[in-house]
Amino acid sequence: MPKRHNFDISESEQDHYRTKMGRDKESNTQLSDATSSLADMSLYSDTNDETKEAGRETELPRMAGMYKNLLVSVGEDPDRDGLLKTPERAAKALLYFTKGYEQSLSSVLNDAIFDENHDEMVVVKDIEMFSMCEHHLVPFIGKVSIGYLPNNKVLGLSKLARIVEIYSRRLQVQERLTKQIAESVVEAVNPRGVGVIIEASHMCMVMRGVQKINSKTITSSMLGEFRSDSKTREEFLTFVRGK
Repeated sequence: MPKRHNFDISESEQDHYRTKMGRDKESNTQLSDATSSLADMSLYSDTNDETKEAGRETELPRMAGMYKNLLVSVGEDPDRDGLLKTPERAAKALLYFTKGYEQSLSSVLNDAIFDENHDEMVVVKDIEMFSMCEHHLVPFIGKVSIGYLPNNKVLGLSKLARIVEIYSRRLQVQERLTKQIAESVVEAVNPRGVGVIIEASHMCMVMRGVQKINSKTITSSMLGEFRSDSKTREEFLTFVRGK
């Protein structure tokens, strides 16, 4: 007869596994709550930016508790010296990385729209951009170039960079981010056309998965004359490619 193995588990081991299963169940529940919490933070649409920020700040203790459970789940001791304040720091960092949920286009533009009889292309290129991939919660980093054809109104140049900040400081995919920036410029000054190009490196492709450290992702959004007129589009692309 084959030898039978003894799989008896001591009482202390049973207590250990019951405790761990309880922690895992609690952690999964809190992670689900965290996803809902982040989504809820974007719904302060009828309030001003200060109210939105205050509303998100109240989530810090709950978020810190979730991060503490995550540390336990990956096998760490959240009570050791190096990690004592990590849950709170991580919660504050995530709020900063997603601070775009606190901001609206109207408040960021702050009346920096000017009547100007200028009908030639305006381009601001290589705007540095940092965002968070919504699929893996890791960064993607790159540069944004924006061009538009004014329609008797121009936008303060720094406001183009501010628009990038509003939408990049959220959980994102690069394709949607590109389109949101372009549509915001349209909303701001109603130009004859807008072009946006983003080139970025995604940590979800660098640190995990295929681990291709030199890969770049390029996305574009062309609206108005940038889409319908090939000469306008080519002029914009020439500006962006130029050194």
